[in-house]
Amino acid sequence: MLLDDLKKEQMVALKEHDAIKRAVLENVTGKAMLVKIQKREKNEELTDTDVLQVINKVIKELDEEIVLYTSTNRTEKVNELNAQKDLIKVYLPAQLSDEEIKKEIESLQDKTIPSVMKHFKINFSGKCDMKKVSEIAKLYQ
Repeated sequence: MLLDDLKKEQMVALKEHDAIKRAVLENVTGKAMLVKIQKREKNEELTDTDVLQVINKVIKELDEEIVLYTSTNRTEKVNELNAQKDLIKVYLPAQLSDEEIKKEIESLQDKTIPSVMKHFKINFSGKCDMKKVSEIAKLYQ
């Protein structure tokens, strides 16, 4: 399971005194554990898809922080955040390109935005940026 792999990597980073890698993995595993607790309350199991959603959420949070630090000219912090982002992107599956998204939308019979979004959420969760899917789906309206 992906969460177990992340925990192992976190321990390796701790032993190697890699503060940046340890910090980002600690952030991801902590948030994933919170999701696991919430799912356990509903008698559900944590899946790799849930962990991928946590990783995507952390990447978006890092992007927001990068924008803030860039506006205040804190380049050392921006470099650290970019390094963290690069470290956790390794755990994400390959993202669908714009062309692959267009091809998938064209293959659907119902091209309404809710239908397209539902299709991608079910079949490609974690493998594409849903904002990008929405933008491309609007072209078919």
